[in-house]
Amino acid sequence: MTRIVMINNEMLQYKYMNSQKISNSTVKQFGKQIKEAREKLNLTQSDVATKADMTVNYYAMIERGEVNPSFEKIKNLTKVLNLKITIS
Repeated sequence: MTRIVMINNEMLQYKYMNSQKISNSTVKQFGKQIKEAREKLNLTQSDVATKADMTVNYYAMIERGEVNPSFEKIKNLTKVLNLKITIS
């Protein structure tokens, strides 16, 4: 009952699914895409983490694909990184 998001053309697609079914490669790909969006805006991890109301360590774990963030965290990230989100 959790989430994964993919970025496509500046848009995040939120898929509601069982977290056990989310592959490690999907989470890593999401992290890579979040990192690319951050770098495109010339922001540091600390900048994004502070603005998205999370610790720098947790944000770094998202970028490395080590965690599958909650929908609330994803919403915060989309605001900071100027991304749109769709839910499917």
